[in-house]
Order: sequence, then C-alpha cells, then structure tokens
Amino acid sequence: MLQTASVRARQFYQLTKPRVVSLIVFTAFIGMLLAVPGAVPLQPLLAGTFGIALVAGAAAAFNCLVEQKIDALMARTRRRPLPQGAVSAAQTLLFAGLIGGAGLLLLYRWVNPLTMWLTLATFIGYAVIYTVILKPLTPQNIVIGGASGAMPPVLGWAAVTGEVSHDALLLFLIIFAWTPPHFWSLALYRRDDYAKAGVPMLPVTHGGRFTRLSVLLYTIILSAVTLLPFASRMSGSVYLVSALVLDAIYLVYAVRIVTRYSDALARRAFRYSIVYLSLLFTALLLDHYLGI
Repeated sequence: MLQTASVRARQFYQLTKPRVVSLIVFTAFIGMLLAVPGAVPLQPLLAGTFGIALVAGAAAAFNCLVEQKIDALMARTRRRPLPQGAVSAAQTLLFAGLIGGAGLLLLYRWVNPLTMWLTLATFIGYAVIYTVILKPLTPQNIVIGGASGAMPPVLGWAAVTGEVSHDALLLFLIIFAWTPPHFWSLALYRRDDYAKAGVPMLPVTHGGRFTRLSVLLYTIILSAVTLLPFASRMSGSVYLVSALVLDAIYLVYAVRIVTRYSDALARRAFRYSIVYLSLLFTALLLDHYLGI
C-alpha cells in the first residue's frame, strides 16, 4: 500500500518537471535576496518560494497534458507519466489545478496580490500562449515564449518589495536573452525528434547552419546584457569578473558550435548553459552581500 502510494506520488512529481522547476525557484529565490539590502523577511521568503514553486509545477503539468502526444514520439520525453499511461489526462488536469490554485492562494494571502497576479500571468504565458499557441505555430516560439521563463526573478523581487523595479527587469532581461541559445543547443541535437513530432523548432524549419549562427548571435547578445547590472551599478566587481569569465566560456562554446559542430558539442553547450545561469545568479548574490 505504502509502496503504491510512493510510486503514484513520484509519478505526479515527475509531471512537475522538477529539474526545470528547480532552476525557476532558484532564480526567483535569488531575486528575493537581491531585492533588499539586508535580510529578507521570513514570511514572503518562504511563502513566496513555495507558492512560485507550486504554480511553476502546475504549469509544467499542464504542459505535459497538452503535449502528451508529442512527448510520446520523442525519445527525450516518451517516458513521462502521461505517454506511459501511468496517469490520466483528467488526473493531470486535476493535479495541476489543485497545486496551481494552492500556490496562487498562498501568494495572495501570505505574500501580496501583485506577486499572485504576475505569477498567474506567467502561468498563462507558459502554459497557454507558449505551449498551446506559439510552440506549434512558429520557430520563434522560444524567443517570444521566453518572456514567461524569464519572469521568476521578477516574481521573487515583487514578493519581497511589492513592486517591480528596473533592477528586477535587468534580471528578466538576462534570462530572456539566455533562453534562445540555451534551448536551441538542445534543439540542435534533438532535431530528428522535433521533426518526427512535427514541432517547428528552428533547426527543423531553417536548418542546422542557421540555428548554429543564431546560437552564436544570441550568445553575443547575452554577453552584452549580462554587463548591464554592472553598468547600472546594481552590482560590482565580483559580479563583473564572474560574468566576463562565464561569458567567455559560453562564447567559446557558441563559436565552436558554428565552426566545429557535433551533437556531443551541442549537448555540452546545453549543459553548460544551465551551469552558466546558476553561477551567474550566484555571482550576483555574492556581489550583493559582499558589496565590492
């Protein structure tokens, strides 16, 4: 009985795409810590983090529901609970509604209404605008839809301050510029999967060379954007040095993707992009508290 309950809990947990949500929660948490000069009040820190995590998990589950037929065709996703028949569509919809509603209620009651409304808008942006409309319609889906993925630090900032400042928007801009090279690196080595599923990702519609050049272009844009926190005096030398080193490594990957492409290289670039964003936001945090 306990074993069966544990398996079912794990299946529903997998619907929330925990690795994706962990990065969302991490950047939201950093946004909270950067929003104030000293210690963050405990209530918005805990309730905000948990509420954002619940809504992010609900959005991921809804994404799994909408894309279950596509997921069944792709090697990367065919083992998810819905394609495997481990959970039903009705169960997934109920689960997403319950945890999403709980998250929004938590944000409204114990954080502030602005954070709740911004989080709801982010949910709609990802689960509906990106998943239902943009992804099957345009190869620029990840560029336009990336706005939703860039919102977590803004949500964290709003949870603590009750407002959205220009510094919070700089954090948004960093993730917004990071998303295309991050995701297109994945799409390059998963091109056949996307083609088989009929998803118009950039490598499928415009070919590998165009996509590789786009990865390089957006990595250059990202490198410039990451300097804005220092230029605006949001951060200091610790962040600047860290950003320059991280950007240099990312640019090497991007150049090699253009000049010496292989699927293995694209896979390494994709993995580095996750490490890159984590370390970049960690550098922002260290700089914030060290004050150098």
